Amino acid sequence: MKSIGRLHILTDVALQTRFSHTDLTRYAIKGGADTVQLRQKTGSTRDMITVAVEMKALCAETGVTFVVNDRVDVAMAAAADGVHLGQDDFPIPLAKRVLAEDCIVGGSASTLQEALQCLTDGADYIGFGPVFYTMSKEDAGPASGLTLLAQVVKSVPIPIIAIGGINHTNLPAVMNTGTYGVAVISAVCCHDHPEEATRVLRAALRPYESAR
Repeated sequence: MKSIGRLHILTDVALQTRFSHTDLTRYAIKGGADTVQLRQKTGSTRDMITVAVEMKALCAETGVTFVVNDRVDVAMAAAADGVHLGQDDFPIPLAKRVLAEDCIVGGSASTLQEALQCLTDGADYIGFGPVFYTMSKEDAGPASGLTLLAQVVKSVPIPIIAIGGINHTNLPAVMNTGTYGVAVISAVCCHDHPEEATRVLRAALRPYESAR
């Protein structure tokens, strides 16, 4: 199984149209991301697979973990390193059965109960949030805050990846909860210089990686 990574960059072409998924993947990798996730909510499956294969190739060249959001079929077709599943997506236990044994399966949670259910279902990591208010996800619930994030970290013995409104200025407060890593969308995708934005996040994250 590939490393889950601590800095997850989710590529998105709905929030912005300046950069393609492939562009964002290149910038994220150059900036120091260790996990890149394809996030595409609309469009044809065929086109999504084409993009996923391109992203997988870029990630494979550099040892970066490649994850597909929501779509188990696309993850399988592109031989992705992992898939990330929301509460209403493909069931985690079934994904563990149909995907390769070494494929990472992540789950989304916004409450402690959901996080514990992801653990029970067999998730390899949990994306928890939104920690702060975010407009990047239309279906995002209210901000959970740092106190609940810290409670989840203490209660769930698998890596927790915090997501939702995270940027380089509030990243230290997020990491001080003990969370394993962070995931961002708009902080990189909507930035004028995605590579530099990723590099700044990596630099902010580095002290917490070396401390553990």
